[in-house]
Amino acid sequence: MGPDQSVSLAEATVAKKPGRDPDPLFRSTVGKVVRVKHDRIEPAKPKAAPVPRQSEAEAQQVIAEMAQGEIDSSALESGEELLYCSPGLQDRQFRKLRRGQFSIEAELDLHGLTAEEAREAVARFLTQARESGKRCVRIIHGKGRGSRDGRPVLKTGLQHWLRQRGEVLAYCSARSVDGGTGAVYVLMKRRA
Repeated sequence: MGPDQSVSLAEATVAKKPGRDPDPLFRSTVGKVVRVKHDRIEPAKPKAAPVPRQSEAEAQQVIAEMAQGEIDSSALESGEELLYCSPGLQDRQFRKLRRGQFSIEAELDLHGLTAEEAREAVARFLTQARESGKRCVRIIHGKGRGSRDGRPVLKTGLQHWLRQRGEVLAYCSARSVDGGTGAVYVLMKRRA
């Protein structure tokens, strides 16, 4: 113990003796006490994380469609819906793709391209998607209403191009909110 501490202990011992009031000794040692006002402000509450309202709305729509059952393909014209599932893909995965339950990780829009330009764009797009580890992509091909003979040239070509690609596990026409029969979801193989 230092000398200051021994004095303080001695004074404390004296103050504890019966009949001695410790307050006058304390007050004389401390002096006048003044309340301290602080100029601090309360910290701001952290802002809430942004709410992905569009994603939530789409999820709710998927749930509603699931509650109603499978996709009603009778509402589509004959031959309008595109479907392909490679051998070995689980039915559950294909149903999940058809319901739009995979996150779309990349998108390609073929509007305005010739058939040859579209074929090359699809090949580049699928190669890049596979190399970057994308699992599900969407390709918008249109419904062919603007073509010369009224037939969907890009849609027909896309169906053949996708089946020739080894990285494609499955594809199907998109849900109406994602382009309907004017777009397809494509499920890609995982990178090895």
